[in-house]
Amino acid sequence: MNALQKATIGAIVNVFETGRVRGDYGAIAVLKGDNGHLSYGRSQVTLGSGSLFALLGQYCQQPGARFAGDLQPHLSRFRQKDVTLDHDDTVKAMLQHAGREDPVMRAVQDLFFGENYLGPACRHAEQAGITVPLGQAVVYDSHVQGGWGILSTRLGPVGGIGEQEWTAKYVQRRREWLSGLKAPLPATVYRMNAFSDLIADNKWDLALPLTVHGVTVTEEALAGGEAPLGGSPQRTLVVRSPYLRGEDVLALQKALDQNGMKNSCDGAYGPLTDALVKKWQQSKGIQENGAGPLTRSSLGLSPPPAKTAPGS
Repeated sequence: MNALQKATIGAIVNVFETGRVRGDYGAIAVLKGDNGHLSYGRSQVTLGSGSLFALLGQYCQQPGARFAGDLQPHLSRFRQKDVTLDHDDTVKAMLQHAGREDPVMRAVQDLFFGENYLGPACRHAEQAGITVPLGQAVVYDSHVQGGWGILSTRLGPVGGIGEQEWTAKYVQRRREWLSGLKAPLPATVYRMNAFSDLIADNKWDLALPLTVHGVTVTEEALAGGEAPLGGSPQRTLVVRSPYLRGEDVLALQKALDQNGMKNSCDGAYGPLTDALVKKWQQSKGIQENGAGPLTRSSLGLSPPPAKTAPGS
């Protein structure tokens, strides 16, 4: 599976969760009857599972996290799974501002969902014998929403019938399972209907463009043509041919230079600049592919202007 296919898998679940290809990083939901209670972010981590506390704890530890000071006093409530947070409009507004206005929160969410959901889902899919991207998207969706451990053992081994037929049967079985659960889960069978449509269209390789639940996924949207709510994202700097050039590259190089990482400050993001970025990231314990929001913040580079959360 290549990087574009992996991004498409993430986009499919983003559409299911927030209706947007790149997700709504500030999305808040509280569904009646949902034991997850307050859910948040582009793939909706929940208060009840403890994953929301884990995400916010990771965010508050990042240098340059703009809303960490607002959220830090409430972390104990998230740790204790305090359900009064479901109706705390002040805290929910803080979360929305952080997700929609702070690139550090968006970067932390991308890392969090990759490490805790997409990565494990792809490993479990491969262990089961599912290698086609659409099949792995089905497994990822089950990791995000839950149920993979329960349902995956009910169909027998993948090798017995082939991964495409097994995936189609799994989608049908999951639709039936969701329909029999307590509200609000039966209403989410649209996810299985969307997968059934992709299977019927023979989209096993997730070739773009494709339409999921009424939303069209394109390379442009995946690359940032659909900007996060609250403002346009800064691009992540990586080594490409031809090299990326611009004021953002020059600002990064100057910040590295001022922090002891001497370079020519030529405005071109080449192998030397990339090596210095990786050395800086290692010294700060930053896990990020290329020079993105976490790296910029750690170097003291100012993010785009944004509104301030209430009470800040």
